[in-house]
Amino acid sequence: MQFKHPEFLYALFALVIPILVHLFQLRRFQKVDFTNVQFLKAVTIQTRKSSQLKKWLTLLTRLLILAALIIAFAQPFLASADVVGKQSETIIYLDNSFSMQAKGAKGPLLKRSVQEILSGLSDDENISIFTNTETFKNVSKKDIQNDLLQIEYSSNQIPYPAAHLKAKQLLTSSQETIKRVIMVSDFQQKENAFSLPTDSGTRTHLVQMQPVTRQNIAIDSLYLERNLENELMLQVRLSNTDANAENTSIALYNDEKLIAKTSISIPKNDKASTEFRLDENIKINGRVTIEDPAITFDNSRYFTINTPEKIKVVAINEASDTYIKHIFTPDEFILTSSSLAELNYNEISNANLIIINEVSQIPISLINAIKPFINQGGTVCFIPAKEGDLDSYQQFINSFTSQNILAKVDQEKKITQINFSHPLYLGVFDKRVSNFQYPKVNSYYPTDASNVVLSFEDNSPFLYKVNSIYAFTAAINSENSNFKNSPLIVPTLYNIGKQSLQLTDISYTIGQNNTYDVPITLGQDGIVSLVSDQESIIPLQQSFSTKVRITTDEVPTRSGIYSLQDKDKLIQHVSYNYDSHESDLNYYSLQTNADYEVNESVSELFNQIKEETSVNELWKWFIIFALIFLLVEIVLLKYLK
Repeated sequence: MQFKHPEFLYALFALVIPILVHLFQLRRFQKVDFTNVQFLKAVTIQTRKSSQLKKWLTLLTRLLILAALIIAFAQPFLASADVVGKQSETIIYLDNSFSMQAKGAKGPLLKRSVQEILSGLSDDENISIFTNTETFKNVSKKDIQNDLLQIEYSSNQIPYPAAHLKAKQLLTSSQETIKRVIMVSDFQQKENAFSLPTDSGTRTHLVQMQPVTRQNIAIDSLYLERNLENELMLQVRLSNTDANAENTSIALYNDEKLIAKTSISIPKNDKASTEFRLDENIKINGRVTIEDPAITFDNSRYFTINTPEKIKVVAINEASDTYIKHIFTPDEFILTSSSLAELNYNEISNANLIIINEVSQIPISLINAIKPFINQGGTVCFIPAKEGDLDSYQQFINSFTSQNILAKVDQEKKITQINFSHPLYLGVFDKRVSNFQYPKVNSYYPTDASNVVLSFEDNSPFLYKVNSIYAFTAAINSENSNFKNSPLIVPTLYNIGKQSLQLTDISYTIGQNNTYDVPITLGQDGIVSLVSDQESIIPLQQSFSTKVRITTDEVPTRSGIYSLQDKDKLIQHVSYNYDSHESDLNYYSLQTNADYEVNESVSELFNQIKEETSVNELWKWFIIFALIFLLVEIVLLKYLK
């Protein structure tokens, strides 16, 4: 028990006064002589005993009355020693990610969390609360009530350690306050084990909202491929959790027009795929939808097929260009192939890729023409001649990098190392190849280059990339190498060509770093915008003479099909989808430990905090005790004879 005004307790020393008066009172009993003293002696003894008992009881009650009144004025209370005299700071992280749309026992998890937070807050209490998208600092219930009730779901979830760190940054540095961090989430399981930074000065409470069911069917990905009949097929990969899904309806739309529908059964905690045949050379603003009323999120995925843009390739040859013509076919590329003597230099500025095919000596005029081409985002593929001019090669390379080319070495070497993680080979190999029939060269030009794509058996480079130049270190004609006969030649040169102009994919994922090129020429101060019915943004962009490079990461914020526009002029459409990891309804199994405490509901936690921080005032009880003792005294004086 503690006291708000402990100085009043000094008055308890005054209780000594009535005790002293009682012990040293001056009144004495008088003896009266009487003839028959036997009976009177008995009466005298009985009267003295009862009088002493009555006085002691009366004294005790009066002391208790005074003591109760003194203690009441000192205002006693019961409270934890940790909270006495301290203010409290509360920071709440409210997870509004898509998985919080799942149904709980009392409705959607996010909506239920908001209701419990608002009902648990008092009108005069100030807190700070933040979500994955918004922050409200030092606000009252009245200030944020409407904002919380209208809160929207977000595709970008803050990692739990980062959310805890942000909450701590919102706390003050005062040592005289009780600091609490409350994290309200379903705590969906991620790749790493769950952990939070330890902090002895902050009390962390985790409120794990539990859904009623974990069943969810989601569209994981969409991609295009051709079947054995060379038909264009849209592959749809789906996943299912918690229970078997029978005859789930999948619909394909072009804008709002239904063009195909199918059904699929997906086993519990497994994946499945289905496919739709698409017509060739038709522009599609597509949407694949799971038509199931029980699915509330991740039930649609968008994709776009635009009119294909052809990539412009200029090949400058002093060797056979037959293999180049076989790889860069007219359906995807516009190939201009000529000898160095017949080269039209005007073609260079309009190209996306220049191939220097075993030119024995690179003239300075060609180097000067390639410099602005590379500065404008162009790509060069350099293949040296078997008997090339080393000085011109070195001058060409040194125009863009400080790396050196050494004199030719006549030595047979096998090409044995493939950089499978290089962007040039992403999606080319299903697995790392170990039983490969390695191609070889008879001579090569050693170099100290890094960023190697293909290398020899001694790890020296055969193909490397520096800036926007892909450079081979050996001639690949039939006399010097059998590389043109190997399976590597097609994906290597084809992907160099495809990546020279990064045309838009059928869809992109919001929150990832996405880069693509738009083959247009903007005027001065021209700006490209992404526009949809829901939002309009200006993405990060870099303008070149023949294209505009667009880069997006956290924007746009909503999934859908966007129009890429130059002012009011439509260029093409681009599709964005949310990351599908929110569809995996697996959750961490959290238990209270030394770092944090786990609760099942916000209401339960708020009640617990109120009990821990409550102050039970006892002065009223001591007033009641004083009245009771006063009544006892009255009864003693009146009825005790």
